[in-house]
Amino acid sequence: MTERPVVRIEPPSRGLPSLGLVELWEYRELLFFLTWRDIRVRYQQTVLGAAWAILQPLFTMIVFTIFFGALGNMPSDGVPYALFSYTALVPWTFFAAGLTQSSQSVVGRADLIKKVYFPRLAIPISTVLGCAVDLALAFVVLLGLMAYYRVVPTTAMLLMPLFVALSFIVALGVGLWLAALNVQYRDVRYVVPFLTQFWMFATPIAYPTSLLPGHWRTLYGLNPMAGVVDGFRWAMIGTGTPAPITWFVSAVMGLAILISGTYYFRRTEHTFADVA
Repeated sequence: MTERPVVRIEPPSRGLPSLGLVELWEYRELLFFLTWRDIRVRYQQTVLGAAWAILQPLFTMIVFTIFFGALGNMPSDGVPYALFSYTALVPWTFFAAGLTQSSQSVVGRADLIKKVYFPRLAIPISTVLGCAVDLALAFVVLLGLMAYYRVVPTTAMLLMPLFVALSFIVALGVGLWLAALNVQYRDVRYVVPFLTQFWMFATPIAYPTSLLPGHWRTLYGLNPMAGVVDGFRWAMIGTGTPAPITWFVSAVMGLAILISGTYYFRRTEHTFADVA
């Protein structure tokens, strides 16, 4: 007769807590289940279902094309403005959805947290992973737009997954910070829409980074989503190649946000069951 494994639950020790990645891997089946449940719940009792994943960036692109492209004569690096803006909206919409939903994930799963032990990191991670379905659907529309405008992708398209991965890292990192803070301060949910809106206009979605002086572009990389959007555009439609230093700064910032957010989440997670 095999013995059951023993799990000892202890409060975090002083200093930096363990990230618990090994434990998270042991609960990978639960992570898959939570991700699948998030995908199903998101589109239950909706008329259009998964079509919302396409309509949101599509209508935003139409608004940007009318006001920034047609009326504002915003430059678009030599490609049609509709394609220029939609290409940026594909990773941005994934990031914004992951950030918004992960920030509410812990509070939304309060009943589950109070009933059974499992790695709490699985909750925000599964929420962001669930948004990958929206990303895939929006990406299919992007391919259709590229075919319509006769824009042929180059071999740089092979690097596109790296920029998607960076957007996942940033969304999860910020989501971990906000999810933990939202347990203690419920007004965080009111801050998230303003943060997302401000961040969108601080990211080169409706405008190209070519408008910025050269010495400002490296500093602009401190916004990790700037590196994501510029890199994704370059990989998919071949707009101006960003400086490698900009990508490097964005990647370092993204990793710093993820690591710090994970440590903060792990430091505060022992209070979730009492406060959530």
